[in-house]
Amino acid sequence: MDFSVARELNGLYIILDIFFLIFLGFLLLKFKKRLAFLFGLSGALLYFFVDYGIFYLLLGTREVIGANTFWFLLWLSTSYGFTNFVWIWLFLNKDKRILEWSLLIVTGWIAVALLSQSFGSEFPLIQISRGTSSYHGAMALILFVGYTIVIVKNLTSKDEERLPILKMMFIGILVQFSWEAVLLLSGIRPSGLNPLIVNSLIETNLGIPYLFFIHRAITKHRKEDLTKQII
Repeated sequence: MDFSVARELNGLYIILDIFFLIFLGFLLLKFKKRLAFLFGLSGALLYFFVDYGIFYLLLGTREVIGANTFWFLLWLSTSYGFTNFVWIWLFLNKDKRILEWSLLIVTGWIAVALLSQSFGSEFPLIQISRGTSSYHGAMALILFVGYTIVIVKNLTSKDEERLPILKMMFIGILVQFSWEAVLLLSGIRPSGLNPLIVNSLIETNLGIPYLFFIHRAITKHRKEDLTKQII
């Protein structure tokens, strides 16, 4: 199944989003969510490697019109890589203020999208798109392997040792669905449900089992403020 994942946005979107990212990063550091902050940075680097390195350079499926491809994809990868990984980390942390952090991220996405659509007509227009046929199969395989590991672990474990598979799926689908829905409803993403449904089921969800094990390994040794865990 092939379909185009596209966006049309203006330069004001980028400016507002950068301010939002700085604000989010400031709050994370202020409230000593240092592991979440560093995890967000790692997410930005991973997204840039995938989007620029694989989608653009290797597969040639990514197209950017109206902006320098390298710098635009660096911003785009930082934007969603940072926020997605921060949100995922806080969910995995069972953060007591997860509702507040979730509302901050989602309302930030909504505000940036709608403000840019309302007041950005004088800013340069940027169009981006990517095909999906060349990599969604590989993504589905990664998704299958990750959740198969979790399923086998649960089938061979005692009840009290089972991994929270429903929670993993909830996080993986919710994070991607949220920003896909914002892009669609604000008009930045062209109308059509394929990107919303397929991307929400696959694109972020595929990494959740692996991120769960990474989170568990790191938090065994470090607290959220980076101090050592006392065992």
